[in-house]
Amino acid sequence: MIPERDNKVGKSEPQKEKYGSFALFDIEHFLRRILKNWYWFVFMLCIGYVISWIYSKYYAQNIYASNLSLSVSNNTSSYFTPTQSINFIWGQNGNQDGVYLKKMLLSRSHNEFLVKELDLFVNYSTKGVIKSTYIDKTDSPIFMQVDKKHLQQINYPVTLIPKGKDMYEVVLPEEGQSTNLYSYESEGFQSINEYAKPANKIIRVNEWYNSPNLRFRLVKNTETPKIKVNNIIVTLNSVNQSVNDIVSTIAVEFDKEIGTIMIINKKGFNLNSTVNFLNKSVTELQKKRLADKNIVNKNTDVYLQANIDNIRKKLDSSAAVLNYLKTSEKLYNIKDRDEKSLDKIKELEGKKADIISKISSLNNIKTTLQTQDFDKMISTNAAGFEDGFFSATVTELKALYTKKREMATIYKANSEPMKEINRLIDEARSGSSGTLRNYYTRYYDEINKIDRQVADANSDLNSYPEKERRYLDAERGYNMIEATYNSLLSRQNEAQMKVATNQSDITVIDPAKNLGQGAIGPNVKAIKFGIISGLLLLPLLFILIGEVLDNKMRNIKELLSATKIPLLGVIGNNSNENMLTVLEQPKSSVSEAFRGIRASIRFLMENGKEEGKGKTILITSSIGGEGKTYISINLASVIGLSDKKTILLGMDLRKPKIFGDFKIDNKYGISNYLTGEVDIEQIINKTKIPNLDVATSGPIPPNPSELLMSERNIKFIEELKEKYDFIIIDSPPVGLVADSYELMKYSDANIYVVRHEYTEKYMLKMITEKYHQGEIDHLGLIYNDYNTKQGYGYGYGYGYGYGYGYFDEDKNYKEPLLIKIRNKVQTIFNKK
Repeated sequence: MIPERDNKVGKSEPQKEKYGSFALFDIEHFLRRILKNWYWFVFMLCIGYVISWIYSKYYAQNIYASNLSLSVSNNTSSYFTPTQSINFIWGQNGNQDGVYLKKMLLSRSHNEFLVKELDLFVNYSTKGVIKSTYIDKTDSPIFMQVDKKHLQQINYPVTLIPKGKDMYEVVLPEEGQSTNLYSYESEGFQSINEYAKPANKIIRVNEWYNSPNLRFRLVKNTETPKIKVNNIIVTLNSVNQSVNDIVSTIAVEFDKEIGTIMIINKKGFNLNSTVNFLNKSVTELQKKRLADKNIVNKNTDVYLQANIDNIRKKLDSSAAVLNYLKTSEKLYNIKDRDEKSLDKIKELEGKKADIISKISSLNNIKTTLQTQDFDKMISTNAAGFEDGFFSATVTELKALYTKKREMATIYKANSEPMKEINRLIDEARSGSSGTLRNYYTRYYDEINKIDRQVADANSDLNSYPEKERRYLDAERGYNMIEATYNSLLSRQNEAQMKVATNQSDITVIDPAKNLGQGAIGPNVKAIKFGIISGLLLLPLLFILIGEVLDNKMRNIKELLSATKIPLLGVIGNNSNENMLTVLEQPKSSVSEAFRGIRASIRFLMENGKEEGKGKTILITSSIGGEGKTYISINLASVIGLSDKKTILLGMDLRKPKIFGDFKIDNKYGISNYLTGEVDIEQIINKTKIPNLDVATSGPIPPNPSELLMSERNIKFIEELKEKYDFIIIDSPPVGLVADSYELMKYSDANIYVVRHEYTEKYMLKMITEKYHQGEIDHLGLIYNDYNTKQGYGYGYGYGYGYGYGYFDEDKNYKEPLLIKIRNKVQTIFNKK
């Protein structure tokens, strides 16, 4: 059904807007464009496959991973190893001790120790024809021992080539030597004077290599490497760079079922390197953990030994006094001694001496907290108690002080972060001080109680003479000092026993091993897919951008939907050398299309209008080049051949064209007639078609618009209506000048030419609006230069004659590949 003008009254603004509005993106044309450019996708697919193959073969560095599992137990308490009691005190869930160990494993201090201990700042690799491969230190036949007192150039690859008999050639890069060298002692950079590139040199194993930017020697590997390398490339890194690289490749997780089991994962370019590092890291962590646990017990041992030495002196002095009284005063055999009271007093004073010793230990702990000298902290066992809350609080306080020192380098003293850390410190300090006050109170209450009991017992001894009472006092003093001495010895033995029997609470369950694990990365398949997909996207992207930026008219369905203007016909591509297709190729599909248009035009004209007079058909377009003149010539030709007297007027006075194809002299034309220079008979020319005359444009006038709109031109057209059945006007493009709009007022039918893949969509907006606003009547569209081989965009039967022997073009027709495949498939499935 051919669309007609929407004549509804009172159309809404949105409805008006939709006229002349085309889709920004044509998915159907986009897909056809992709199929048309299939060879680019095949080319990019091949290129992508080659690039991905080269990458995976020669450039991809395999990444390996090894893991180690260990368990964390809490069989001892220490200020420096947080206990499970923290979880209860602070309401935390999970393994707090494991979290502490995780931080240790990822800490800079721990990994810096490993870097320096294992010389992990020295990196080894080997290079084949193209690809370089990282190797472990143990895979190298020799090690590089760096002189740490000498300045070294880092990130500077040194190639060592075996020369036999423990000889190696040192080959330095052709360029890249630097005067900014690294010191492994100060871990900083220093500048030196300019120097010439050191020459390559052959050195023996254990021989020092000296240059301005390097000093090292080669040490032979005592174990035979499992792989053979033709060269060793050694690169030095700074300590900081090595630590950062290591920390970034370590991951620590906890077992989901047993929270005290940790799984440590290490990634690297070499499997042996990851295995060796993990095992060494955990071994050093076990040592550190045990040392941390023993610090307090060792401090306690030293503290108790100092007290024992002091008490020993007092005990010796007290014994001397007691012996003197025994020998000089003969008081060792006092008659009627109240042994029961004396034993009770001895027991009470022994308890008192023990409590006083514990208070002394409390004083030491309190002083240590106040001075923040945590490394000298003694065990709470020396003060006679074990308190998880106090241990946790001290651990928290120690961590907060450490954090405060770190923050002090970043924040000002009165900043909010510093105020917050000070608040937390005050809370922790208050908690520890409160715990100590509780024990002070308890001990002093016990001493007061003992003193009252001793006073009661002393009342029974008041009956003794003064001399004997003096001896008893000396004996009681000796017993009290002896009890203190024995108490200190007992606690010292306990501390020493802990040091001797302490074990690390880290137990390795599964050590890291090289079991021939495959590489975990890179994901070569994903990279291949990414490379190929990326290259395939390039032509797709170019086509997409071209499609979005391309605003040309390609879709007949969209044209009809957007304009709602009747479509008179579709003209295929003109394969003729000139414009006279109907005359020279009468059996072509294009000629047949013009005949169809000739039949459709009558639907645009009003029947009965000025009967007996000729009909005027005006042909225009948006801009030049859309085939307006071509349509005019052939439409006039096909009407003339239908035995209708027809005249073709070249009224595009600015760009005359018609005369060339008809081989007519353009010396005199319509412009001459409108200016009064010649008569009408002088501008009308005969053609090969008896019923077709042509009036050319003539010379280009200075005022074409005024001539076309003149009263003389209107009379000229009216006069021609009396002589001809059809007047075909080739008018100027409406997108450039407004002449055609004025001429349309006097025409019986108006044809607007749209050229396939040439006419811009926005150019159709003006003619569409004028048509639906009633400013233009009797308007129809012709779709020109349509490529029928595309079979695209319209389904009304135009362009489907090819291949059936109906038109002249069929003799040169070649069936498209896709059509061949389709027909072959249909043939197979239609077989019975």
